[in-house]
Amino acid sequence: MIEPAQHARQQIQRLLDQLNAAWKLGNGEQYAASFTEDADYVVFDGTHLRGRAAIGRAHQELFDGVLRGSELVSGDITDFRLLAPTVAVLHTTGAVKLRWQKKAPPGRSSIQALVAVEESGTWQFAAFQNTRIAPPGIFTKLLRRLMK
Repeated sequence: MIEPAQHARQQIQRLLDQLNAAWKLGNGEQYAASFTEDADYVVFDGTHLRGRAAIGRAHQELFDGVLRGSELVSGDITDFRLLAPTVAVLHTTGAVKLRWQKKAPPGRSSIQALVAVEESGTWQFAAFQNTRIAPPGIFTKLLRRLMK
């Protein structure tokens, strides 16, 4: 018998796969369908989208414009915790590969923090935070030196 946490992780991985497939299709409405009606979505630049409709509209504009033909690369779950039977927090990594690129440039790598909730047997994302992974700057290097 599969553990509840493992079962939830598998279902949430399928949800991530659906999200990635919708991105590849360039379908903002389908992309947003993976989120709750009142989801919070924070983009790498700090833009805060509120609600499934806003997530869908913003992504459709991107898919019709600068992200036309792009795809998400990776999306692997790097950390997963079931906080309650119907609430999970997870981290993923990934990048956007633009249509003319053979692979995503390292400078586009990001880490995402997501909160997933299950209602009536269906998992959806209630919160999403995307942060660009930047090479360590002078401040980070100084902190690391001080922490030794």
